[in-house]
Amino acid sequence: MNILDKIIGRKKEELAVAKTKVTIADLMQQPLFNRTCYNLKDAVLDPNKTGIIAEYKRASPSKGVINDKVSVEEVVSGYAAAGASAISVLTDADFFKGSLEDLKRAREVLKIPLLRKDFIVDEYQIAEAKAYGADIILLIAAALSKEEVASLAQYAKDLGLNVLLEVHNEEELEASLFDTIDAIGVNNRNLKDFTVSIDHSLALVDRIPESFIKVSESGISDPLIIGQLKEAGFQAFLIGENFMKTADPAESIKRFVSEL
Repeated sequence: MNILDKIIGRKKEELAVAKTKVTIADLMQQPLFNRTCYNLKDAVLDPNKTGIIAEYKRASPSKGVINDKVSVEEVVSGYAAAGASAISVLTDADFFKGSLEDLKRAREVLKIPLLRKDFIVDEYQIAEAKAYGADIILLIAAALSKEEVASLAQYAKDLGLNVLLEVHNEEELEASLFDTIDAIGVNNRNLKDFTVSIDHSLALVDRIPESFIKVSESGISDPLIIGQLKEAGFQAFLIGENFMKTADPAESIKRFVSEL
């Protein structure tokens, strides 16, 4: 069993408990549920922004604790001020030490698109994302069947959310090109052994139709890599660990952007 299988198994256990405590009808009554979402494409293509989707991530299964000393409000405000196009917040508790409360706290200080980064396997989690202030949800092709990607993406669109689909290879990409998806992210991290290479992105970029926002995810630690990825055709770049592993992630992104 690889780490993704382990996370998905745990996620299904969490879901069963969550559904007994709060119903989808309850989620729909929350104040943030009916807000209009910010548009991911507009934010990514805004010439005044960087294309960076900057991530707030306390920990990961491969690295353990990355940074649990800085507040979500302080970090995401700094990311936005530095020109991030969107913000990603990890909400998985067991493996990433995140929470839905982090998402809500980020929403309170942001006026740019906010991604709920989690392992979504059920419509319930998409309703949660909307209720806690997300504009974007992540669907991971490696964790879902083609039919599940289609139905979950449709549900997200029905709620007015943007959809980012994460793929790792050409097979996952070809199976999931639905018009309910706004952006396709190529994860440069191998989920089996957690090695990272931007070659994953470079190999797939030309296979992604132009109608989708093209996102390169993980392993982006040098501004020069952004130039290389842009030249290849990517418009957005999801970066988390590179900023979060420093004592001051907000200052770290500021320096990074100054070198772009």
